[in-house]
Amino acid sequence: MDEHARGGPRPSAAEFLRANHDALLADWQQAVLEHLGDKVPASPPWLIDHLPELLTTLADAMELGPEALDERLEAAHAAARLDAGFNLGEVAREYALLRRCILHRLEAQERMLRPGDLTRLEETLDRVVTRTMTYFWEMKQRILQTLDRMAEATLDDPDMETLLERLLTRLMESALAVNTAAVMLLEGDALVVRAAVGLGTDEVKGRRVPVGRGVTGQAALERRPFFVRSAATDPRVLFEPLRSAGLRALYGLPLMDGERLLGMAYMGSRTAFAFSDADVLLFHSVAERAAAHIAQAELHAREHEARQEAERSLALLDSLLEAAPVGIAFLDHDLRYLRINGTLARLNSNPVEAHRGRTLREMVRTHSADSIERSLRQVLETGQPVQDVLLEGPDPVRGREGIWRADYFPVRTPDGVLLGVGSTVVDITDHKRAEAALQQAIDFREELIAVLGHDLRNPLHAVNASAFMLGKAPDLDTPARRSVDRIRKATARMTRMINDILDFARSRLGGGIPVTRQRVNMVELCQGVLDELQVVYPERPLTLEVHGDDLWGNWDPDRVTQVLGNLVVNALQHARNDTPVLTTLTSEVMDVVMRVSNEGDPIPEELLPHLFDPFKGSRLPQQGTKHRSLGLGLYIVSEIVQVHQGSVRVETAPDQGTAFTVRWPRVPPPKGYLPP
Repeated sequence: MDEHARGGPRPSAAEFLRANHDALLADWQQAVLEHLGDKVPASPPWLIDHLPELLTTLADAMELGPEALDERLEAAHAAARLDAGFNLGEVAREYALLRRCILHRLEAQERMLRPGDLTRLEETLDRVVTRTMTYFWEMKQRILQTLDRMAEATLDDPDMETLLERLLTRLMESALAVNTAAVMLLEGDALVVRAAVGLGTDEVKGRRVPVGRGVTGQAALERRPFFVRSAATDPRVLFEPLRSAGLRALYGLPLMDGERLLGMAYMGSRTAFAFSDADVLLFHSVAERAAAHIAQAELHAREHEARQEAERSLALLDSLLEAAPVGIAFLDHDLRYLRINGTLARLNSNPVEAHRGRTLREMVRTHSADSIERSLRQVLETGQPVQDVLLEGPDPVRGREGIWRADYFPVRTPDGVLLGVGSTVVDITDHKRAEAALQQAIDFREELIAVLGHDLRNPLHAVNASAFMLGKAPDLDTPARRSVDRIRKATARMTRMINDILDFARSRLGGGIPVTRQRVNMVELCQGVLDELQVVYPERPLTLEVHGDDLWGNWDPDRVTQVLGNLVVNALQHARNDTPVLTTLTSEVMDVVMRVSNEGDPIPEELLPHLFDPFKGSRLPQQGTKHRSLGLGLYIVSEIVQVHQGSVRVETAPDQGTAFTVRWPRVPPPKGYLPP
């Protein structure tokens, strides 16, 4: 009556556990997650992997007795928690939370268990906890002992292969079911057996398995462990020695360095079809230690290689610095010498060794120290180079006054961090002296040209005037008149040559060709020049064509006539005999275009790039002939046109002759204007 009054008969512990299986799992999972805090796993199944079976086993044990408890389940749970990094207290806390969840669920239902069931449930839970804790502790001690022995194997710093074989030997000594073990390292796109112990050791060493092939290669590709129950008969096992040895269980897992695959490790047994959780856990620990040693060995190898490369680079740098005829130095942020070659050290009157670690002020005691320090600090402050700094002072090497050119530049790492400042110092004393001597010779030559030009003009004017008066005599016969014409042509040509020499001297002596602009008519200027030249060359047709009405502009009339005279005479010299020289004037909005053309052989292509250079002719010299010109006429034309801010160009082609085109701006263009 009392039982029915309180809601029916009391359930057994087994009935309660089965009826509340899912609710207890949810309660326990929430409690453990809250307890774990920052150790919350990535996926919930990892947390409750063994608990559903544990609750079922507890229910069976309440009905059938303690012998129904599966010890393998408790060992697997202990191994899983140990592999996850739990400590003994956290494992005990899990079971304490499970006990609390069961009691809370009973209280919430307000129904008591059958008499004695709660006590038996408590005792069964205590039995599970005790055995799980014992398994956990024994496995942890076993792993610690194995790791201690593995640490002893590394004390004498063995090579990689020896170290890995020692670690595998410690595994076999601690796991009696393991008959063979090996480590395969990833080399290129294949796994290569580099260390092996136990069965088939000699046969498998050096064997290669392409990534993606066989059970090992596929596991490496997918970065996951693998298990084979019967290796001797499984076709996925590619190593014949393992099959012929009659292996049963074969277990392997990837060796990882973070996300990077280092290789694979496997262990095999000829007596067992499966490894115990304790053996698998121990193998995981050995594999992790092996992966750590492999990664560390690779790191040491890279560091050693980098150190050797750095030493080689420094040796090459030192050799280069010492062999360089240029002074070179590197200084840090405090302007202390890090490196210096012998050339610059000798200029500082100190050996190379004395500079290292010393400041600029300690090593350079000349009056140039202030200038050098300012430049170096400017580089450090701005990060920009300072170039072409001239230094003058006593040369301790040659025992005389010297001149040097110094360049200072920032020294940075590949990622842009400023390490210090570098400097190069070049001795330019001899260069400067040679430059001064050359300039002196050039000045003397051009002054001589100017003096000769002035001194030759006076007697030439007298000859020209006398020839003009002589040509007016009425009684001259034909041969005499021809002689007078030759004298006038020669004096005209000499006058042009002297004018060109004087203009060349003015341009090279720095004064430039002077111009005096005034408003003039281009047609009148050109017609006057052609009339004068027609008198000198009466046998040659000189024609002027005008296109347009407005041909006025602001030009220097003397320079315009000089340009046209040089171009027409040049055209006469290179045209075919008796062919005309045509001068064309065209009016445009901004310019007046002057074009002088003749019918003759084209200018050789190799002369065109330097046609307007001084002392360059417009024709190649022919064997057995003398030069007929100084080669200054076209240079003077170019200079005069540039002063007027115009442009000159040449067009030459077979069967079309040669034409020079000059554009004369009517008014001076604004500053910065580029002529077409």
